Amino acid sequence: MLSGRYKVERLLGAGGMGVVYQGRDLLHELMGEPDPCIAIKVLNDDLATAKDADALLYSEFALTRHLHHPHVVRPFAFGVDAYRHQAFMTLEFMRGVRLDRLLKAHTAGLPWEQARGMAIALLDAVAHAHEKGVLHGDVKPENVMLTEQGLRLFDFGLGQPVDRVLIGLPQMNRHSLQPWTPRYVAPEVRDGGPLTMQADVYAVARVLYEMVAGRKALADAGDLQSCPVRGASSLRKPEGLPSACWSELRVALMTDIRDRKISARQMLNAYKRASKRRFWRWGQAMVSD
Repeated sequence: MLSGRYKVERLLGAGGMGVVYQGRDLLHELMGEPDPCIAIKVLNDDLATAKDADALLYSEFALTRHLHHPHVVRPFAFGVDAYRHQAFMTLEFMRGVRLDRLLKAHTAGLPWEQARGMAIALLDAVAHAHEKGVLHGDVKPENVMLTEQGLRLFDFGLGQPVDRVLIGLPQMNRHSLQPWTPRYVAPEVRDGGPLTMQADVYAVARVLYEMVAGRKALADAGDLQSCPVRGASSLRKPEGLPSACWSELRVALMTDIRDRKISARQMLNAYKRASKRRFWRWGQAMVSD
């Protein structure tokens, strides 16, 4: 129980920084809410005792609350349990399957008509975040949920505001934690550079490439990070991906940030202009645990 209101029921998942549980909002349940299920996020044991632990989790809550988008997870509340001295945040409980699980089941990639709808939703979420001055910092399939209501981008724990946005929010230095996922992190961030919109664009591009080319192709593309001379120009266009989308995706995959002259919004527009086929129904991708 947290703050006498939120009942923790079962573990949903754990990452490098946080732990997420399924729970119930007992106040809403008492008032007759038919679905009082929520997600409860706390920091893991290593971080929970750190001096800036509360500020670290509140930063994630504030960044997520700053966004209002159908493809971004909805945060509800931030609190500190007085008895446990533990910070926590509550969010919408998402019923669905994570994108990484779907991609593991389709190692050669997804058909274009399936990937297109997911790509548009993900790019729309990232473009919205950037236009609101929020950097995600950890875009990867593990942080994308496919639900019956649509795609949700979540876990802004490594996120940061851009300059002059959310002034007063603690500026946390995450580099010492080394929490990024090597398969998706931009080369300049991996090497100690600052998080930027172009770093998010690179991570999104890696996800989109994996969607249509498969996990092995993404692993092969990972070798390019250590060989900037070859760069994204040596990658082959995935089968089924429209040429207009590939030209934009290839720019976003450039290892040198100076060559990555494209925004999430520009990529979104390219995917929207692509030949329209039947939209994939989210429910077809639901996988039971």
